[in-house]
Amino acid sequence: MNHLPLIIKREYLTKVKNKSFIIMTFLSPLIMIALIALVSYLSQINNDKKRTISILDETGYLTDIFESTENTSYLKLNGLSLEDAKELVKEKEDYGLLHIGEVASLDDIGKNIKFYSEESPSLTIISAIERKVEKRLQEMKLQKDGVSLEQIDASKTNIDIAQESFDGEKSSKIDNVVKLAFGGIAGYLLFMFIIIYGNMIMRSVIEEKTSRIIEVIISSVKPIQLMMGKIIGTSLAGVTQFAIWVVLGGLMLTIVSAIFGIDMAQVNTPQKDIVNQAIATQGADEAQVMAENIITAISNLPIGNLVIAFIFFFIGGYLLYSSLYAAIGAAVDNETDTQQFMLPILMPLILAVYVGVFTVIEDPHGTVSTVFSFIPLTSPVVMLMRIPFGVPLWQQGLSLLLLIGTFIFAVWFAAKIYRVGILMYGKKATYKELFKWLKY
Repeated sequence: MNHLPLIIKREYLTKVKNKSFIIMTFLSPLIMIALIALVSYLSQINNDKKRTISILDETGYLTDIFESTENTSYLKLNGLSLEDAKELVKEKEDYGLLHIGEVASLDDIGKNIKFYSEESPSLTIISAIERKVEKRLQEMKLQKDGVSLEQIDASKTNIDIAQESFDGEKSSKIDNVVKLAFGGIAGYLLFMFIIIYGNMIMRSVIEEKTSRIIEVIISSVKPIQLMMGKIIGTSLAGVTQFAIWVVLGGLMLTIVSAIFGIDMAQVNTPQKDIVNQAIATQGADEAQVMAENIITAISNLPIGNLVIAFIFFFIGGYLLYSSLYAAIGAAVDNETDTQQFMLPILMPLILAVYVGVFTVIEDPHGTVSTVFSFIPLTSPVVMLMRIPFGVPLWQQGLSLLLLIGTFIFAVWFAAKIYRVGILMYGKKATYKELFKWLKY
């Protein structure tokens, strides 16, 4: 008799009715939103901080290039020595002192600029000052050689190389960024789902084994049905939990933003500040073109292929690793003993992420990316990251067939270990013992 539907129902209801499951399902989004809100709030406080930077320019060449902004004020010091300027800045508790020492030629200015401060200055502030000084010195050197500012401006040329396939399909640099984002999100979701809910399956098997409930269940249920029921039931519970997280997370995010007036998008980093400064220098037309390119890049994505491939590779990859997690849970008596068996499972996942991030980005159709997108233990992550860049359907089909075949073999392999391991107590399993169990 097929008891699989009953086992799936039992596993699902057992998980979703568990107090810790319910608490973490509703508490996790709250904790996450609280952390995001805290980071946003602290970021806004940091951005609203008023900074005063004193400038002592003994050359007289660079004083006028620094203009005060909303949060940064530049105070020009004249007729003071360096030591007096330091003392003045310290007494006023200003952010810092930019000293440009007197030099004999323009070539020596870059070697005689120092920034004095009580604490380490912001990377963004220093980078902005460096860019301004570099631009002014470049202009001054060209003017010294007889080149006017009008000629300098006229010589500047922005290059945006148009990209087009031999079939006439147009693309741009934005396309690659969008493709990488979609592929990376898909691969990361699969990676996290396997880690979180694979461990949940393993702990569930260990709990039933240690409580001896399994001895009663196994008398009327085949081991492979019990194992598959646990995997599918736990997976459905995981999908339920994930869906609740998405809904609650979006709702809480909206509520927190409305009540506290915190803009979650304003979580700034030094890198983001640099990007914002670069965008600010562009005209409205360029910003509009960039927005249009992003929309075009998203529309050029093979959305249908991505959705279908994500479903199949997500399910196949998760079931493959879940069967291995269930086998480990059956082979040990407690969670501590699982550590020796976890490395062979985690290594392919880590390798898949590494290949996806560092290889697929650079060469999505190269030998390394292609080979790892066919290896079943890495293909769910790597292939999902390759598909946005355009992968032939025959490669996707072959990779999926290999994944399904490996899953069937893994289920057989795991069921062998599961059948013996769930009734084995008081003896630590070794790799040698596992191979013996396969012969039973």
